[in-house]
Amino acid sequence: MNHILFFGLGFSAKALAERLARQGWTVSATSRSETGAAAIRAMGYRGLVFDGSKPLPPEALDGVTHVVNSAPPGDDGDPVLRQHAADFAARAQQFQWVAYLSTTGVYGDHGGGLVTEDTPLTPNTERGHKRLLAETQWLELWRTDGLPVMIFRLAGIYGPGRNQLLSLIDGTAKRVIKQGQIFSRIHVADIANTLQASIAHPHPGRAYNVCDDEACPPQDVVEFGAELLGLAVPPDVPFEAAQLSPMAKSFYADSKRVSNDRIVKELGVRLSYPTYREGLAAIAREMGT
Repeated sequence: MNHILFFGLGFSAKALAERLARQGWTVSATSRSETGAAAIRAMGYRGLVFDGSKPLPPEALDGVTHVVNSAPPGDDGDPVLRQHAADFAARAQQFQWVAYLSTTGVYGDHGGGLVTEDTPLTPNTERGHKRLLAETQWLELWRTDGLPVMIFRLAGIYGPGRNQLLSLIDGTAKRVIKQGQIFSRIHVADIANTLQASIAHPHPGRAYNVCDDEACPPQDVVEFGAELLGLAVPPDVPFEAAQLSPMAKSFYADSKRVSNDRIVKELGVRLSYPTYREGLAAIAREMGT
């Protein structure tokens, strides 16, 4: 009986949880609060409270065969391992597949150049440094105890309910221009596609970039979305004058093209949305626009 435990049931994790639940898997997931855990239980899953300050009950890992961790790391690394490193080490043979969801931010800035999983990891943001530390901690459990850990470095995530079309519709979209800036991105459905492909063909110790086929300047996505909706393209705004949130600014700290060759060739992933064009067009159809 397959039983998957999600540490954090956010946007990406939820997409996979819904698929696996439909396939008959037992799904457990954590939230930082009892209110959140109750909402998880209302979805038909097993809801647990975990905020990193204390461990889960000893029986929480019983029967679990697969794990996805998307919990944000702290200054000392991964909060799950802060509480459960010894449990994962002792139970390493129990698990078939353990996924740590990281970010392509661990590569740092490459001036628009191409990065692969073999590119040196040189993060240039606090968020990237924390993710790299957490990656290292998880991979150490693979090296020392044989825990079947795989790392998934996610590009910019979009999908239903979280996409450029919504900001165009509500009038908050900005066509921010930063010379030479280029991003990779991934539709949330293709994150689930990739994770399912890895479950079917696990390669412990491996890292995977999870992105689509076409990196591009962010303003191109805004322009395409506006044309798709029949709206005026927002005017150009220089990066220096854009008044972005700290999180949004952090995405502009790195410029790179991310290769997805490994998920395609090693895992056999066939992207449902090879570029943002197919992805946004599908979302627009779902929205009835």
